[in-house]
Amino acid sequence: MSSLTLGEMVFRLIMASLAGFIVGWEREKHGRPAGLRTNMLACVASALAMIVSEVLFTQSESASWRPDPARLGAGVLTGIGFLGAGTILRHENVIWGVTTAASLWFVTILGLAFGSGQMALGFIGVGLALVILFVLPQFEKYIESDGFATLTVAVQLEGLNEQELQSRITGLGLKLQAMRLSYDLQKKERLLTCDLKLSKSNVVELSNKIVRDLAGCPGVLRVRWF
Repeated sequence: MSSLTLGEMVFRLIMASLAGFIVGWEREKHGRPAGLRTNMLACVASALAMIVSEVLFTQSESASWRPDPARLGAGVLTGIGFLGAGTILRHENVIWGVTTAASLWFVTILGLAFGSGQMALGFIGVGLALVILFVLPQFEKYIESDGFATLTVAVQLEGLNEQELQSRITGLGLKLQAMRLSYDLQKKERLLTCDLKLSKSNVVELSNKIVRDLAGCPGVLRVRWF
């Protein structure tokens, strides 16, 4: 295996930085926590790791030990998992940052491809990234996707029971996945917590309907939708 020239190293790093720029631009445009600089740094760093790995491998041809050229790349993928996990946030039933974490992992793979000299494979990956990030969102709005919500209803001990609540929920077109019941004897009330499944396109309309309907029931003290 011939040694890499400085020009080849620079070219690989430039290609990796451009790949990170393309993905990072889309993330930055949408205000994601891992934006332009983060994606570019992740992509260039992974490419640099593969270049260093290849250089060490070629330099050890005359030595008694031979390093594994894929070992640094495997370490990079392990490390990027921690960085990606830091971009994922959860607030109650809403999760943000999964696509951003996936994009960080993706640009890291692109960096490994460009850093190892697999230019054709890297360009194919960039092309697929362009389609996924810029084209697919135009079609996602036509997909009927499910939404999930949690409904909590505080009622008096002799108020609305579980069967009546389930009938009202299913009558409005929502699917009840689970119901949990707890008692507060000091306040003399029951707390009914329902996990619901519904269509995302109707979430606002259905939430308003169910809250209004339950708020008017005898014995209902509080209704919360989240």
